[in-house]
Amino acid sequence: MTKTFVLGLDGASWRLLDPWIEAGDLPNIAALRESGTYAPSRSCLPPVTFPNWKCYASGKDPGGFGVFWFEKVDLEAGEISVCNGSDFDTPELWDYLNDDGQTAGVINMPSTYPPRDIEDLMVSGGPDAVEGEYRSLEQGYTAPAELEAELESRFSYRVHPDPLLSSNDETGAEVEAILDVFEARFEAAVALMDERDLDFVHLTLFYLNVLHHFFWDAEPTKRGWELVDEWVGRLADREDLNLVLMSDHGSAATQTEFYVNEWLAENGYQTRTTTAEDYFQTVGLTRENALAVAKRLGMVDLLATVVPERIQQMVPQEAGVKRGRKLEAIDLPKTKAVASSQGPIYLNHDFDVEAVREQLMADLREVEDEHGPIFTEVYRGEDIYNGPYVEEAPEVVVEQRPGVHVNDGMGGGEITTEPARWAAENTNTGIFVASGPDFQQRGEIDRISILDIAPTVLASLGCDVPTDMRGEVLDVFVEDPDVGERDPLVDAARTDDAGEEVSERLKQLGYME
Repeated sequence: MTKTFVLGLDGASWRLLDPWIEAGDLPNIAALRESGTYAPSRSCLPPVTFPNWKCYASGKDPGGFGVFWFEKVDLEAGEISVCNGSDFDTPELWDYLNDDGQTAGVINMPSTYPPRDIEDLMVSGGPDAVEGEYRSLEQGYTAPAELEAELESRFSYRVHPDPLLSSNDETGAEVEAILDVFEARFEAAVALMDERDLDFVHLTLFYLNVLHHFFWDAEPTKRGWELVDEWVGRLADREDLNLVLMSDHGSAATQTEFYVNEWLAENGYQTRTTTAEDYFQTVGLTRENALAVAKRLGMVDLLATVVPERIQQMVPQEAGVKRGRKLEAIDLPKTKAVASSQGPIYLNHDFDVEAVREQLMADLREVEDEHGPIFTEVYRGEDIYNGPYVEEAPEVVVEQRPGVHVNDGMGGGEITTEPARWAAENTNTGIFVASGPDFQQRGEIDRISILDIAPTVLASLGCDVPTDMRGEVLDVFVEDPDVGERDPLVDAARTDDAGEEVSERLKQLGYME
């Protein structure tokens, strides 16, 4: 049977790639599109790493597995916690391949930390596999555990680049470190696939989207994509391989920073209190300038170790108060709504939820800047999510206009600003390409859903599709695959706790500024 290799390209969009393809700068990706089938791919909302890598792997939207963004908001309990891989309650496509007697390797996919045993291997990655603040995980990131030593000795494998990119000005060693980890990931994935004769391999390049965020279409990003293109050419030359390129979401140059919680406060949906962050902001101390000084002095590891966590949490980001401390910045009994970044808004059930929601959605639809409406659509959570976790979903979900970054920082005072830290923001339109012996040469087709990819990958390997996957098998095969439906596997959520460590990695990269 032909093997299947899925290359996950975090944040990839045709909006970014088409000009380079037309200029002849990415010849192998261009050739792959010509030899197979390609399309734009619509992500689940919000269009973010968490939850969309799991949307791809499970064939479900967030209502099917219970994670709606990087953080879990429970206003009834007065808690905001950071999610990791153990919070996703769902089997994934490799579990079904294993159940069908096939082997799989998953390398560097976000939402897979802590790693779990599959047949054959899992290597955790993305922003969630961390040891502590600003430090890369050195152990405990593979299953089986002994794979770590092989990855490090043979491929100089690192979970995260070092030094870690954390600002738009870091175009030297930080970019080189990202390119080095890309090279190591490709080398490891191909070698392990061949030596272990794996039926399926998934490889994610998470740090592509970090390049997008900090540089958009500038030279550092183009260098990353040229390296990807070289490896795509090597993979496409193999006659034993079905090759799929896909992304969790897309990206676009940032036009506007919209501070959603500042807007909620200005419009009567939040009541604020005074916090320690207010005093730090008065003297100009932020996490960003503190980190810049620590990196300049070579003291990041030292400060992360000796400064107590409670003090670290009190130093605000430039954007204001974030994460669980958002609840310390508001008078919750008097607050109707609290937002996460990039889309989800949660309502306080001590108020008339339906009345608040109706007015809030109407108000949000009227928000504009000089470029037009901030949101292309505003949804009820239950209208866009499906499955057993819909009751935990945000009551309101906004779809941001391409180029808008919805920032959840509290305390900065301004509602709409010029782009701040990120040169590019996520969009809900990613990419999909399928080429190889079993795939048709159809060229461009209509937009697909990210939920279609798991059923299609299963079909490419002759595996029946579980009935709780919400996507469909795409019409991209030379011959219709002889697959049917099957009952879903039962997979209980794991309870490992890596929340604080995950949050620190997200903050440095800018996902939770």
